[in-house]
Amino acid sequence: MFLFNGRGTINEGDMHKPVLIVLGLICVGVAVLGIFLPVLPTTPFLLLALACFAKSSKKLHGWILSNKLLGPFIREWHETRSMSFRAKVYALITIVAGGLVSVLTVEQVWLKVLVVFILVIPVSIILKIKESN
Repeated sequence: MFLFNGRGTINEGDMHKPVLIVLGLICVGVAVLGIFLPVLPTTPFLLLALACFAKSSKKLHGWILSNKLLGPFIREWHETRSMSFRAKVYALITIVAGGLVSVLTVEQVWLKVLVVFILVIPVSIILKIKESN
């Protein structure tokens, strides 16, 4: 499974490629689940998969960007490092809804506070991302 150079030895730079491909494919699988499960985010897993494929497989990198189902989730971010207003609103609503469900179902107060503090991180990151036209 390792890639060899012309002299019959393993290229150390290529040893990580199979691991990155597998990790990327797992992230794509989780992202697809996130399309149907509103509490599971789709875009972060697609971005992680895109990063894995960028370092391991040009073919898979191109496939995920051109994919009719998955591409729209990440193409704009990949090209402009921005999000549409609609995508930001959807992401924030999903985070808040998932957080609200967690806060309402957890009994311990310290866990409720922990959930709120943890959710501040993705909310603040999304709010800081520039909006596309």
